[in-house]
Formats: sequence, C-alpha cells, structure tokens
Amino acid sequence: MAEEKKNNTAPATSKVAVKKTSEKLGFFKRIGKWFRDMKSELKKVVWPTRKQTAKNTGIAVVMIVVCAIVLWGFDSAAQALVKALINIFA
Repeated sequence: MAEEKKNNTAPATSKVAVKKTSEKLGFFKRIGKWFRDMKSELKKVVWPTRKQTAKNTGIAVVMIVVCAIVLWGFDSAAQALVKALINIFA
C-alpha cells in the first residue's frame, strides 16, 4: 500500500535565469528604449470614441459654468455683506 501512494507535489519547473548586464545603456539608447516602451504602452490604451469625448467635455463645461455661478453668488453675497457692515459702522 505504501508503494501505491501518489506523489502530490507539483513537478519541478525549470527556471531560466535572466542575465543582467552590468553595463549602463548610453543616453541615446535609453531615450530610444523609452520611446519604444511608450509606444507599446500606448497600444494598450482603450481610447474613448468621439461621442464619449464630446459627452465628457460637455459635462465638464457645464460643471465649470455651474461652479462659476455658485462662486459668483457667494462673492456677491459677501460683497453686499461687507458694504452693509461698512455703511452701519461708518
């Protein structure tokens, strides 16, 4: 019965060591590598459609206008309060 025991351990995987070079890349090679990496990352980006971009831009513009109106209202109220206090005490 002991011989029938199954081995439950996973088979050993061979690991390939990655050779690291101790040399530092030159300036222009680093710039080239950076552009290649950037290009490969930009290929992974899911860009919004024209319709989504227009919708998001419209929402942003509306929110800016609403915030400007609220800020203008608070500023006008504060200005009126300051003028009233000056008239009372002056």
